[in-house]
Amino acid sequence: MMNQVLTFPQPKLYFKNSNSKTCAFDSLKFPPEKSCFHPRNRTALKRKECSVVLFSLPVSCKVVDQAEHSLTEKDAVCGRGNFTVFPHIQTLRNFPKEKLFGKVVMVRFDSMVLLQGRKGHQSPPANAFSTIKYLHEAGAKVVLVGGWRETINSRSSSEPCPSVESVAEFLSSVLELQVVPVKYVSVCMHSGVGESKRSDILLLANLFHYKGERANCSNFAKELASGVDIVVNDAFSESHKVLASTVGIASFCNAYIAGFYFEEGLHKLKKIIKTTEKPYMAIIGGGNLADKVAALHSLTSTCDGLIFVGSMAFQIMHALGVPVPMKFVELGALKEAVSIVETAKLRNIPLVVPKDFWCIKNHPLNQIEIFSAYSISEGWQPVDIGPRSLQEMIYLASKCKKIIWIGPSRFSSSKQDKGGTLELAETLGNLSSCDITFVGKIEFEELLRKSKSFSNDNFVKTAAVVWEVLKGRKLPGLLALDRAYPYQVDWSVTYGDPTRPLVVDVGSGNGLFLVGMARRRKDMNFLGLEINAKLVDRCLEDIHRLDLHNVVQTLISTSQNTGGECCRVH
Repeated sequence: MMNQVLTFPQPKLYFKNSNSKTCAFDSLKFPPEKSCFHPRNRTALKRKECSVVLFSLPVSCKVVDQAEHSLTEKDAVCGRGNFTVFPHIQTLRNFPKEKLFGKVVMVRFDSMVLLQGRKGHQSPPANAFSTIKYLHEAGAKVVLVGGWRETINSRSSSEPCPSVESVAEFLSSVLELQVVPVKYVSVCMHSGVGESKRSDILLLANLFHYKGERANCSNFAKELASGVDIVVNDAFSESHKVLASTVGIASFCNAYIAGFYFEEGLHKLKKIIKTTEKPYMAIIGGGNLADKVAALHSLTSTCDGLIFVGSMAFQIMHALGVPVPMKFVELGALKEAVSIVETAKLRNIPLVVPKDFWCIKNHPLNQIEIFSAYSISEGWQPVDIGPRSLQEMIYLASKCKKIIWIGPSRFSSSKQDKGGTLELAETLGNLSSCDITFVGKIEFEELLRKSKSFSNDNFVKTAAVVWEVLKGRKLPGLLALDRAYPYQVDWSVTYGDPTRPLVVDVGSGNGLFLVGMARRRKDMNFLGLEINAKLVDRCLEDIHRLDLHNVVQTLISTSQNTGGECCRVH
C-alpha cells in the first residue's frame, strides 16, 4: 500500500541539471505497483486501494538551476531563475571596527528572539545578541529599537503587550549589560544620550504602536534616524516587510549595514535555496495553496520530489482526482493545484500525499482512529499522518541528500496528534548523510526541545521570509542595506558565454533595443543599465520569456554609500 505518488513508468528518472547533462536518478522510487488512475481524467477512483499515479508519456525538459550559482560567495548580477538573487551587502563583520568607537549606533534587533523568553524551556539563541555585545565592546553608544506584541516574561499576566521597561529588563538579563528604557522613538529626544555612561544601552519605545513604522513613513524614519551615525539591521525575520525602521531609515543614515544575526539568517536562507546536493526533497506542511502556488512551482522546478504532510495535501489529492471530503479542500484553489501537478508531470518527479490518517471525533466521546485517505467518515477530523504513510515517507526521504521541511504538519486546528510527523522528523535526524532544514517559528519548537539530533543550525524560524523568496519576490529589508564593493561577479550566471565581447547600454529604458540587438547578435553579450525599476522588471521578464542567454538589464541608483562611491548596482 503506497502513498499517492506522481511518478512515471520508466525504471529510472532522467532529468537535466544546470549543465544540461542527462543524469540517471532512480533513488526516489517506490517498488513498482499497478496503476488504475490517470490524472487527466480527474475522476474519482473506483479502486480505493490504488495508490500510484503514472504518466504514460515521458517528458524531457531542461531545468536551468540558477540558484546553484547565485548562492556561492560570489554575487550574481541578475536573477533569471525562479529565486531571488541576493545582493552583496555591507556587513558589520567587514565594517572597520575602529570607526565604531564613539559613534551612536542604532541596532534594529530581531523581535522574534523575545519570543524565546516566554518559554520556560527555551532561551534565545546564543548568537542572537552578538551584534549588540560586539558594538558595546567596540566603544559604540548602542541604541536598540524593535517592535513586539507577544508576551514575554512580563510580571503581569494580564498585560497584553510587554512594556518597554519589561523588555529592557529581559534584555539586561540576557546581555548581562545595563539596558535603559526610553519612551521615545528618537535618541535626540532623550537628553542624556550624549552624557550617558558608555556602559548604558538605550532601548527606544515599541515601534509596534506607531503607524509610521508599518506605513514606512518618511518623516517617521527621519525622526528615528536623527542623532544616529550608523544603523545596523539585525531583524532578518522582518526583511520581507517594508518598514520605516528597516527600509525607510536607509535614506537618513550615513551607513546601513547587516548585523551578525541578520547575516546568519541570510546564510541559512542561501543554504535552503542551494540545490547542489541531490536528491533534494521538499516536505510541505500547512495550507493556503492559492497564496503559495508560485513558491510551490519553484520547489517543483528545482526539487526531486515533494511530500505533503499538511492540509495542502488534500488540494493535491483533489487535483489528482482522489475522492476526499470537500470540507478539507480549499475553495477556489483547484486550478492552482492542477498547475502544480502538471509541473511535476513535466519534470517526472514524485508528489507524495498521505495514504492514511489518524482522525479524531470529539462527540460524543473523544475518539481517535485510523482512516484511509479515501474513506474518512463524516464527523471525523484528520490530525496526523497514519502509520503506512509514515513508513513510506521515511523510505522515500531516506534516499535524499538534502531535505527542506517548511510549514506546520497539522491537518486541522486541533492540537491532538499521534506523533507521526514528529517521528518522521526524528527519523530524518538520524540520517547522517542528509542535510535537513526545518522552516517555521512555532511548528518545530517541540522537536528542537525533545530531539538530540538537531541544533539551532537545522532550524529557520522565519517561514514568511522563506516563502517570499521561494515565490521569487524581493526582500525590501535586504535590498535597503548598503552594498559592499569591490566584490567578484560570477558572469557565467548571467551569460551563456562570458568571453564574448560586451556591449553596455547606459539608460536602456524598456530594453526593446537591448533585447532586439541580443536576438540578432548571438556572438556578443549585452548589458543594460537603467534607473527605473519597473522598466528593469519588464525587460527581465522579456529576457526570461525569450530564453536569451547573452543579455541582461540591471537596476542602478545614484545613492552614495559609505565608501563614497556614487553608483550602487542592485
